[in-house]
Amino acid sequence: MTIPRDGVRLALDIVRPLGDDRNTKRDTILVMTRYWRGQKADLSAGDGDQLVLHKNFSSLFVPHGYAVVVGDVRGTGASFGVSLYSRSRDETLDFSDVLDWIVAQPWSTGRVVGYGLSYTANTAEWMAERNHPALKGIIPMAASYDPYEEVYFPGGVSTAYGTAWADMVRNLDLNLPSPGVRPVGPSGEADLAAALRDHQPGRSLSEGLRQVTFKDDRLAIWGGASMLDWSNREAADRVSRSGTPYQNWASWFDLGMAHGAVCRFLLQSNPMNVIIGPWNHDGSGTYDPLQADGAPILPTLSMQHANNLRFANLCFSGRAAREQGKVLHYYTLGEGWKSTAVWPVPATRQRWYISTGFRLTASPDRAGLDSLQVNPAAQEDDTSMRWDTDRLGFGNRRTFLDGRLAYTSEPLTRDLEITGHPVVYLNVTSTCEDSAVFVYLEAVKPDGESYLLTEGQLRALHRKVWTDSPLSALGPQHSYLKRDAEPLIPGEPAILIFTLFPISARLPSGYRLRVCLACSDKPNFANMPADGALPLLKFHRGAAGCYIDLPIIES
Repeated sequence: MTIPRDGVRLALDIVRPLGDDRNTKRDTILVMTRYWRGQKADLSAGDGDQLVLHKNFSSLFVPHGYAVVVGDVRGTGASFGVSLYSRSRDETLDFSDVLDWIVAQPWSTGRVVGYGLSYTANTAEWMAERNHPALKGIIPMAASYDPYEEVYFPGGVSTAYGTAWADMVRNLDLNLPSPGVRPVGPSGEADLAAALRDHQPGRSLSEGLRQVTFKDDRLAIWGGASMLDWSNREAADRVSRSGTPYQNWASWFDLGMAHGAVCRFLLQSNPMNVIIGPWNHDGSGTYDPLQADGAPILPTLSMQHANNLRFANLCFSGRAAREQGKVLHYYTLGEGWKSTAVWPVPATRQRWYISTGFRLTASPDRAGLDSLQVNPAAQEDDTSMRWDTDRLGFGNRRTFLDGRLAYTSEPLTRDLEITGHPVVYLNVTSTCEDSAVFVYLEAVKPDGESYLLTEGQLRALHRKVWTDSPLSALGPQHSYLKRDAEPLIPGEPAILIFTLFPISARLPSGYRLRVCLACSDKPNFANMPADGALPLLKFHRGAAGCYIDLPIIES
């Protein structure tokens, strides 16, 4: 199809049930991707559930009576145009024209649901921003809400994942690797060659990311755009006005997606079914180190798909818009599924202090200092599923204690449920103007094995608390804007206070809590500062020292 406003041509595949004639009316599932809508050597149905269910979108929905349209967004795949950065305004404006085109087809009922996983989930969410009457609902799975905070710069610290992903998709835009994207239409090979010439002026998103410090950095390489311009969170009001029903899937352990899911839940008024589980990025595997019996964690991937079909039916019938309301379903590690109409779930804040002897205690110890020299080679858990979406689990973390400070509690005398966003308060003194601090909350089994529950990080430059944040109910927030930059003063104490990623976990009695502090996280994050003298940080103990506040659900 051709975009009327600038003539850019988009490559679309249309798949309809076998036996339909051109006028057989079908509701439509729309997927807009930058991962190629298909390749020259198509995947067979024997390539495993993950590939069949998430890359061959037609196999998900066409057998159930839907038409499926899968398109390459502009500047990618076999579509024309140029991609300057993810979810550019030109790209998201195109979705209105794609919806218009679907409505005009003789086989269309005029009703569409947007669907997707990862990047395609973000495009589904931008469809809702267009407030198009044909769009009856969206099903985003593993979608970032604020790409700065959840994927590329959590806590203001650059992730290795973000730059690696950016370079990978730039290769896709250049039709690499072989066999390449599938052409479209009778002049397919010639059109593909012309489209690839259109792609050439684009650059890897990583080139821009290397120039970013603040959310509002406007880059020439992105045509003057900043990361605010491609944040779904910045479009929250416009999406709310659309009233589009959502079914949003996320994981406690997938980048910062769970944080984004609860932010959607708080900021938007749309009918919304939010589901946060213990999955990897594509939902095909689960992780619960507190589960005692090893039983399968439901829903499985096929059950998730069945639930999406049910929700699509509700959207097409109009029932989702009329009856859905807002509900958040979440999985508590070691216990199972729960539901709530409010977030944060009402909880009691329980404070734990870092203390002498590397103890974690409920009461402050005497004043003192623990020093940590930044070691850029300090190795974080290289099996981490959060920052490597191809992995599953975190493994036993007691082998990853070098280059950090670890504080461990006495064994718990009763079960302890933590649900929400832990808040960290650090009183630190540094030898440099800037540094990154990483905090990990772990569960330690009676045999000494330790497993990650959640984590958080903050670049000291961004330490100013955003007191007017609409998300303050989750804990202290930071704007990451230029105007709020506050470098450290070497040798003078400073307060770093920030929220960790959300989690829900029930620790059995006999377990212990562990809080680990670090100033580098290789290979997941860039070192801070990138060059020059390495900071020495001193963490203060005592009543005015460092602590973590845990959201505890009373039995």
